[in-house]
Amino acid sequence: MFDNISKRFSEVWRKLSGNTEITEANIQDAVRAIRTALLEADVSLKVVKDFTDHVKEKALGADVLKGVRPGEQFVKVVHDEMVKMMSSPDVVDEKGRAKLAFRSDRPTVIMMCGLQGSGKTTTTGKLALYLKRNYKKNPVLVAADLQRPAAVDQLEVVGKSIDVKVYSDRKSSPLKVCQDALEFARKQGHDVIIFDTAGRLHVDADLMNEVKQIANTTHPDEVFFVCDGMTGQDAVKSAKAFDEQLPLTGAILTKLDGDSRGGAVMTVRAVTGKPIRFIGVSEKMDGIEVFHADRVAGRILGMGDVVTLVEKAQSIINEEQALELEQKLMADEFNLEDFLKQIRDIKKMGPMKDLLKMIPGAAELPIDQINERGLDHVEAIVLSMTPKERRLPDQINMSRKRRIADGAGRSVEEVNRLLKSFDQMREMVQGLKNQGLMGKMAAMKLGHDKKKMMAEHAKSGVKVRQKANLRRAAMDLDEFRKQFKVDL
Repeated sequence: MFDNISKRFSEVWRKLSGNTEITEANIQDAVRAIRTALLEADVSLKVVKDFTDHVKEKALGADVLKGVRPGEQFVKVVHDEMVKMMSSPDVVDEKGRAKLAFRSDRPTVIMMCGLQGSGKTTTTGKLALYLKRNYKKNPVLVAADLQRPAAVDQLEVVGKSIDVKVYSDRKSSPLKVCQDALEFARKQGHDVIIFDTAGRLHVDADLMNEVKQIANTTHPDEVFFVCDGMTGQDAVKSAKAFDEQLPLTGAILTKLDGDSRGGAVMTVRAVTGKPIRFIGVSEKMDGIEVFHADRVAGRILGMGDVVTLVEKAQSIINEEQALELEQKLMADEFNLEDFLKQIRDIKKMGPMKDLLKMIPGAAELPIDQINERGLDHVEAIVLSMTPKERRLPDQINMSRKRRIADGAGRSVEEVNRLLKSFDQMREMVQGLKNQGLMGKMAAMKLGHDKKKMMAEHAKSGVKVRQKANLRRAAMDLDEFRKQFKVDL
């Protein structure tokens, strides 16, 4: 996501890092580079001009904070201005969820509109699944697209995949289908209705008349414009055209997991005045995220998005599981069964490349060289073992290794590398345990005073041998990454 523009911004920060003070000359050079990067990302010319003018004004007028490098302060100015440009008040609740206009007296009506090919039908299903998981809602999807061939069939397949009811009537008209769906939802106890309306290849009078009729008749509580985030300014023009005819309450940008230039993300809010409510980040049905301006700004500027990364991890591994894993590591009871579960949990979080891009400074890493199949190969090797072999990997002899390799379709050398790396990982954990670091981290989790423990650790000092052990553990982990071409 935003790969190209992130790299361009990283180049700007690198040039600024050597400056000892903020001057009009070096700010002018940086602003010029930012302007070029934004225009290449297909951001609207007017938006680019306003943005860079504000950045220059704020940067030259800012007092350099004590202990902060001038270059870092300029990065903060750019970040703050970008957040200001993309953010909207009161669109996220205190739990970080999208703040939606839910009704208590009748089913909440959500209308999805947009051009054909924007991913509207898939996004309709993603939104329904999001409402089920985060608000415990019972949504129904309405197939109001009777123009595109197989559109109804596609929505029914989407609904089945997420276990959500789909209302359809192929012989009726879109307006009648939506009207009948309202009554159907009331009788069946659905508290949210989502209309998947028809799209066109371009904005035309027939399309606008149809969606306006549906909106005027059903009085939707939310009207979302779904647009392809890869189309840049074209998406913004379409959003503006729909906003002039419909009471839009926000936009959903799709396909941001592809080669997105970022133009639509940075322009939709500034041009239409409508907030971006969600973004599509993968083809999977759970590949939708609430739009947080500060997090997206961090990704665009190459600062990563650690908060979203942590949320992804928390959605897969709960606190009880994490504590159980920690106890196994400390007791040296971590085996290949546990290792297999960790691999599967990582894969549930999404592609490794996408996860690494959320780490600050990831734009400088050779992420494109990572072999995504590496984890699959490791999983295949472990699955080829018997339960006893996974629990007691030290007892795997050469004949067993050959059988495991044949079963996994991999080489004996790969089996040996996995077993060697697993041993090195256990030694690394035991090394940390011997230093008392595992116990200190556990104590911190139990609420002990963090500053006091850090002071005690610094006061006690670290012996030369302990430092050597830690260096060796780091080297072992690095060797594991190289062998399997993945970054765990």
